[in-house]
Amino acid sequence: MSAQPLSRLTIYAYGTIGLPLAVIGYPLAIWIPAHYAGELGIGLAAVGTILMLARLTDVVTDPLMGELSDRWKTRFGRRRPWLLIGMPVMMIGAYKLFVPPEGDVSYIYFLFYLTVFFLGSTIIALPHRAWGAELSPDYHQRSRVTAAREFFVLAGLLLAAAVPMIVEIMADGGGSVGAVLSIIWNDAIGAFTGEIANKEVVDRATLTGPVLMWLAYTILLVLPVCVFIVVLFVREPEISDERRVPIQEGIKYLWKNGPMRRVLLIALLVIFGESFRNAVSLFFIRDIVGVPTIGAAYFFYFIAGLGAIPFWLWLGRTIGKHLAFMWTLVTVSIVSACNLFLGYGDYLPFFVLFIVKGFCYGGLQFLPFAMLADVVDVDTARSGGKRAGTYFSILGLTEKLGIAFGTGFSLNLIGLLGFDPQGGVAASTEAGVTALRMVYCLGPIFFYSIAMYYVWSYPLTPERHKRLRERIERRAGFKRQASQ
Repeated sequence: MSAQPLSRLTIYAYGTIGLPLAVIGYPLAIWIPAHYAGELGIGLAAVGTILMLARLTDVVTDPLMGELSDRWKTRFGRRRPWLLIGMPVMMIGAYKLFVPPEGDVSYIYFLFYLTVFFLGSTIIALPHRAWGAELSPDYHQRSRVTAAREFFVLAGLLLAAAVPMIVEIMADGGGSVGAVLSIIWNDAIGAFTGEIANKEVVDRATLTGPVLMWLAYTILLVLPVCVFIVVLFVREPEISDERRVPIQEGIKYLWKNGPMRRVLLIALLVIFGESFRNAVSLFFIRDIVGVPTIGAAYFFYFIAGLGAIPFWLWLGRTIGKHLAFMWTLVTVSIVSACNLFLGYGDYLPFFVLFIVKGFCYGGLQFLPFAMLADVVDVDTARSGGKRAGTYFSILGLTEKLGIAFGTGFSLNLIGLLGFDPQGGVAASTEAGVTALRMVYCLGPIFFYSIAMYYVWSYPLTPERHKRLRERIERRAGFKRQASQ
């Protein structure tokens, strides 16, 4: 029995939530550590530790949110109400975090509003991901649903990268639309000619505040628009005939779900490696390579990622999601190793490597979540229940723990070894600068290499998933016949 094809309206309306979540996620990974550690003077080790502590609150909120969204039925659906509840929580947290009051900002302020922001993110993101897994049972349609969300994630990242780029341009003297477009073009060409080295550079450390302020305004605009698009245009599937699985029994089925355990381990390794690098990316780009247009660099990075989504979707459909993910990890590892040989002023090789890494970004983001949507079917076939919310909450928790510890460890490491986020290379120790290079270039490779071993032997191939869906459909058919 084949699944009814989803309309493009449903697929793309569902995916829109990825846009505001990405607008928030990009500065949190790249700009927030630099702003609080540099301009606000909290320090690298303190920022890394606070980011880690705030993320650990998700150990409680993520499983709780997964259970609530699976079990709480309303006349408006199981998933839809949570998006409306989480929206104001996330907006308050993001604004307070991105636009802190002038003067000294305490550790408590930073920790509290990080926690509020993460809570709002959990309330929105987990039910939304579970909703996507339930839109269709089909292996390839799920890839389309996940790819649509990641398309909007990359569009959001593109928007988020455009904001700091424009702030940089205005700081460099671009006053009109024509001047802005001219500087963008010159930066794009200069990146591949080396002439960008002659560009007058403003002090980038002083721009983190304006960048975050304008990103906050962007979030306040796009988040409610996208939430209402999903709520109004995406229908929740019927779930009336599902079996309710007790929590204790559900934990037993989850633990016995081998593909689930493998996906969680793969996700933890990859996300830890990415976060290990991302937390220090701004420092590497600005201080080691000397790129003066950090916003523009990320803008073109995410353009490459956005354009590559159809390729990763095609590759996953052709050779299987896990093998496509394998090739993503191999490519990113090669790029990371090549970065080790870059020096100050190596703009052309840096931008080439950065664009290749951006091309792989879509695969890194959407393929693991597409794999998890299939893993949920293993649980459904064994338990008879539908618990996508619980599964995505566990993956979400794994993702957040990887971000927390990856970010915390890398910032603490380079901070303790003597890297100065305010003074850059000139004010840092040799050990601190070396640590920055190692963390950015070699750190991710270590974790990717372990992940590749588990990806290569991933058991849930397209053929096995097809047989699994046939088993679930037969059971559903028997239930329908018995109820007639």
